[in-house]
Amino acid sequence: MFQKLTIMLLFLSITLFGQTVITVTDADIQPGQTVNWTANNTYLLDGFVFVDDGAVLNIQAGTVIKGKPGQGTDASALIVARGGKIYAEGDKDAPIIFTAESDDVSDPNDLDLNTRGLWGGVILLGKARINTTLGEGQIEGIPTTEPRGAYGGNDDNDNSGVVRYVSIRYGGTDIGANNEINGLTFGAVGRGTVVEYVEVFNNKDDGYEWFGGTVRTRYLVSAFNGDDCFDYDEGFRGYGQFWFAIMGEDIGNRAGEHDGGTDPEGGIPFAIPMIYNATYIGSGANSFNAENDLVMVLRDNAGGKYYNSIFTDFFDKAVDIEDVAGDTADSRTRFERGDIAFNNNIWYGFGGGNNLDSMIVDDWARSYFADPSNNNWIQDPQLAGISRTNDGNLDPRPAASSPARTNVKAAPADPWFYQVEYIGAFGDVDWTRGWTFLSEVGVTVGIEEQPAAGGIIVPESFTVSQNYPNPFNPSTRIDFSLPQNADVNITVYNVRGQKVATLVNGSRAAGSYTVNWNAENLPSGVYMYRFTAGNVVESRKMMLLK
Repeated sequence: MFQKLTIMLLFLSITLFGQTVITVTDADIQPGQTVNWTANNTYLLDGFVFVDDGAVLNIQAGTVIKGKPGQGTDASALIVARGGKIYAEGDKDAPIIFTAESDDVSDPNDLDLNTRGLWGGVILLGKARINTTLGEGQIEGIPTTEPRGAYGGNDDNDNSGVVRYVSIRYGGTDIGANNEINGLTFGAVGRGTVVEYVEVFNNKDDGYEWFGGTVRTRYLVSAFNGDDCFDYDEGFRGYGQFWFAIMGEDIGNRAGEHDGGTDPEGGIPFAIPMIYNATYIGSGANSFNAENDLVMVLRDNAGGKYYNSIFTDFFDKAVDIEDVAGDTADSRTRFERGDIAFNNNIWYGFGGGNNLDSMIVDDWARSYFADPSNNNWIQDPQLAGISRTNDGNLDPRPAASSPARTNVKAAPADPWFYQVEYIGAFGDVDWTRGWTFLSEVGVTVGIEEQPAAGGIIVPESFTVSQNYPNPFNPSTRIDFSLPQNADVNITVYNVRGQKVATLVNGSRAAGSYTVNWNAENLPSGVYMYRFTAGNVVESRKMMLLK
C-alpha cells in the first residue's frame, strides 16, 4: 500500500505549463547580440527575421519555431546573415521544429499530408567561395533590395554555427512568380559549420539547395518536397554522407539537380561535391508524375561524385549529363576530366526500363556505367519497404540478403567521413526514427528497430529515453539502448500502480531500439513506464492528454 501511495504522490506532483507564444520580428535580433530561444516557449516568426553580422542565436533542444503565413515581402523566414551564427542543437528525443503557424505540433495528423507552402524556410549565408563573376551573390528568396541577403567571400572554413536534429516542415511560400523559398538554403556556407540530422518535409520548392560553399552535411532527409530533393549551384564543393530522399507519387522533380555556374557557367571553383551513402527513392516506376523524369541531371559545367549509393523507384530514367556542342563549359567536359564519378552504386526500378540504354540518357556515357571497374549494378536493392503514406510501411533499410551489404567502397581517409559496411543511407538502424516528422506521422515502419550492427557503434551503457512527444495523444515512442545482450522489460503503470501495458518483455541483442505505444484505449492522465535491463531499473513519467 505504501509503495502504491508513493507512486500516486509522485505522479500527482507533476504540473503542466502552457507554452508562451513569443512573436519575433526582425528588430528582435540585433548585430552583436546573443539571443536564446528556449523550449518552454513557442516562437512565431513575423516576416523575414535576420540573425545579423555578429549576432548569435541559440535554440534549445525541443524548441518549436513557427512562421506566419504570407507571400512576397510578407513571407516569414529565418535568415542567418554573413557573420551571424546559429546554434540550433536539438537531440533525438527533443528535435527543434520549424513549421507553420497553423501546425499543431502535438497532433501529427492536423495538416493534410499534401500541405505545402505555408511559410518560408531557413536560410544560412556565409563567406565561403562561390563561382560568380563578383564572387558574391544575392540569395534566392530574398529581395535584391535587402543587403543582408548577400553571400560569398574567401573563407572556405567559415563557420555559421550548428544545425543538428532539426525538422523543417510545410515551408516554401511564394515570394514572386515561380519563386519559392527552399526548406534549407545554404549560401556560401563554409566547412566550419556543422549540419547533421536535418529533415525537410513537404516544402513547396526544393528540400535543400547549396549556392557554392564547402559545408559538410550528413544524415539529411528530404521528404515529399515539391521540386528537387538536393539542388546545388555556383561551385558547391562540400561533402555529404547519409542523404535520404523519398518523393511523392504525384509531386517532385528530381532527387538531384546539380548545376555548376550561372554567371559565368565556366566560373571557378567548379562544383565538385563528394557524396557517400545516399538513398534516393523517386515517385515510383509506375507513378503518374512525369516531372520525376530523372534521378539527377548534371549541367552548366557541374561535376559531382556519388559513391556507395542506392537510386530506385523513379518514373523514367537515371542520369543526364549535359552535352552542349562546341561548349567547353558543359558537364560533359567535367565528366571527361574526371570531375564526375559514380562508383559502387545500385540502380533499380525505373519506369523507362532497367537497362543502360533506357536509364542513361547520353549514349557516350553508357560505357562508363557498363565498365565493371566502376561497380554500378542494376539489381534490386531489396529495401525492406517503400511507402508514401502514413501506413508505417516505409523502411529504407536493406534486407540481410541485399546486394547493398557487399562490395562497399571505403570512404576517404578524411576523418569527417564514417566508415560503414553498407551501400545506401541505412544499415541495420533507421536513424530517422524518433526525431523526424516521417517517424512521428507514421510513414516509417512502426516497429522496434533492429540492433545496431554493420558499422554502427554498439551503445556503451543501458539507457532509456524520456518518451516523445510528451504530453502525447494517443501515440508516443520510447528509445532504449543495450551495451550487451539482455532480458528487457518495459511496463506501463497508471497512477494507482496498476499495470496497463507491457511494451517489451524478452531477450534483446546489443543495440539501439525504438518502441511505439498507442494509448488510444486509455483515459487521459499521468502514467509511469519502468525499464528493466541487466542490473538497471529506471522509471519515468509521461502524460496522456486527449
